[in-house]
Amino acid sequence: MSFAKGPLAVRRSFRSSLFTMAAVACIASLGVAGTAQADTGKIGLDLPLLTSPFWQSYNNYLPKYAKDSGLDILAPVNSNGDPAQQITDMNNLLNLGAKGIVVGPLDSAAISRALDAAAAKNVPVVAVDVAPTQGKVAMVVRADNRAYGEKACKYIGDHVKSGKVVQIMGDLASVNGRDRSEAFRSCMKAYPGLTVLEIPAAWKGDVAATALDSLLTANPDVKGIYMQAGGVYLSPTLQTLRRKQMLFPVGDPKHVVIVSNDGIPQEFDAIRRGDIDATVSQPADSYAKYGLFYIKAALAGQTFKPGPTDHGSNIIQLAPGILEDQLPAPLVTKANVDDKALWGNTVK
Repeated sequence: MSFAKGPLAVRRSFRSSLFTMAAVACIASLGVAGTAQADTGKIGLDLPLLTSPFWQSYNNYLPKYAKDSGLDILAPVNSNGDPAQQITDMNNLLNLGAKGIVVGPLDSAAISRALDAAAAKNVPVVAVDVAPTQGKVAMVVRADNRAYGEKACKYIGDHVKSGKVVQIMGDLASVNGRDRSEAFRSCMKAYPGLTVLEIPAAWKGDVAATALDSLLTANPDVKGIYMQAGGVYLSPTLQTLRRKQMLFPVGDPKHVVIVSNDGIPQEFDAIRRGDIDATVSQPADSYAKYGLFYIKAALAGQTFKPGPTDHGSNIIQLAPGILEDQLPAPLVTKANVDDKALWGNTVK
């Protein structure tokens, strides 16, 4: 009897071992699958600020295009207009394990510290809206900001024959602020009848409002205004003009010609009312779409060369090793303000 039980016991033990091995293999395979899923990589998103409707719209586009691209994103962080905070935020994204980062730099020079930290961890970075002056990026996604200043200058120059024109500038620590300011100033030399007055407002609406109030008190004969960022300057500028009893609709002899930058719905409404004349539509939707497109391409090891793209833009070389995809940014006036192709008309 004891001999008869021996083989049965062995068979039971063998089956038990097989079951145990299968279970271990199953658990191991689940563990590997779980690890692989967690290791697909999340994308970090750093917003420069959220007080502007432009950046609010950009932020709203990110989840849509991330889903379309099959990218897993971390919750966006808002650096709230503080370059030092942006460096901290970028480091926090790296510590959270971000495999790639899309950032809208606040300071073109200061951002290099965060770019160096990302490069040290082999984490690619795509810069949106603002180009860094140093540091490694996989791509800069931006529009031609010099063209912003030139388009505003030409519109005002063609509609104001003589008098004073105010340029409400952005942050000159940003290449955007410098490009728009220098281009506008340089272009205005072609209009000798116009005198340019400047307000350095650092993308801050309250600063713009206070300075514009003082400037208009001393210069009530201002004929034109160029706002480098409608998202932060539109409301305070119109409020100041209204308070000064200088807000007259397009067509009125007392109308102050106003050109803006951004292309937000509020600017389009102001164009329809006749409060302002034009704006340059900065592509918030395409910034989100192609910022994510290029970070996905960088993670896949793709590289690019200067030249035309398949999405109506042109890649240029800003500096050795730094490429910029210059996306289209059309001038919007009363004639085309209702164009459904403009992102500002698609925002709900």
